[in-house]
Amino acid sequence: MNFPNPFFRWRPHPWHGLEVGEDHPQKVNAFIELTPFDTIKYEVDKKTGYMRVDRPQRSSSLPPSLYGFIPRTYCGDEVGALSNQEVKGDGDPLDICVLSERPIDRNEVILSARVIGGLHMVDHDEADDKIISVLDNDTYYSDIESINDLPPVLIERLRHYFGTYKLIPGKDTNDVYVEGIFDTDHAYKIIEASMRDYEMMFGE
Repeated sequence: MNFPNPFFRWRPHPWHGLEVGEDHPQKVNAFIELTPFDTIKYEVDKKTGYMRVDRPQRSSSLPPSLYGFIPRTYCGDEVGALSNQEVKGDGDPLDICVLSERPIDRNEVILSARVIGGLHMVDHDEADDKIISVLDNDTYYSDIESINDLPPVLIERLRHYFGTYKLIPGKDTNDVYVEGIFDTDHAYKIIEASMRDYEMMFGE
């Protein structure tokens, strides 16, 4: 039997075995860990590549979009250097939110995402940027070129969720906050920086 090339006899690791995307940084692949319906925080186990239950969501707020990461990216020194804060990268793959008109209610899917901007989030003195994107072939979002083209209420939902999703009941202070939003040009720089960080950390 002739198999296509490349052919994965076993399931590839979603972080290391998938590609960033042929048209990066404008369009990237996203591996989805969370949907807007999830009351449990799931994330890929870095060693095995299987989905792990991290924790129940700490509040009644649900993710306002699909949420996952861009394969073969890593947030290290190059990503941290792009912040205007004295922070370092968080040591994880680069997070991405994907907006879609039609509800997608399952995780562990791969999709093509068109980048429109992002949120600069700081988590305990670490850069934890969230790339904002739209489903590439979603005609509802076909005219959206920038995060600033989105309705302000949608941007505020994203800001509010990521500013509060790690709040611990009874704790007065929050070491996690959204420092600001950024447009496509800065988002492209962060994606490219995270790819360089990945190469430095893991090689080709």
